[in-house]
Amino acid sequence: MAFKFNADNKKAEVSLDIEMKDEIFRNAYYEKIWSLEDILKDFIGDFQKDEYFTLENGKVISKIWTEKHGISIFNKNTWQETFEFFVEKMDGFERFYYEYEDFIKDV
Repeated sequence: MAFKFNADNKKAEVSLDIEMKDEIFRNAYYEKIWSLEDILKDFIGDFQKDEYFTLENGKVISKIWTEKHGISIFNKNTWQETFEFFVEKMDGFERFYYEYEDFIKDV
């Protein structure tokens, strides 16, 4: 599992990517996290999920993410807003994960 930041010319995104090669383990971790949906929402607000998210390289992962539209990494006027979004959401993801880590890893 990996916490990731991503930004482009339209939005910023913070995600928890579950990238295990073994689909059974990947799905088990995803289901564990998904069983805590309401708790995760308390930590990061609204989010999206995709159990079978396909990356540009064709690799399939499970992904849970939150995003903010209307900001651009190429526009200095939105850098502060982007940074604040990254800090707030990554902090929420990390606090959630560390609080429920034992439960999540017990697959």
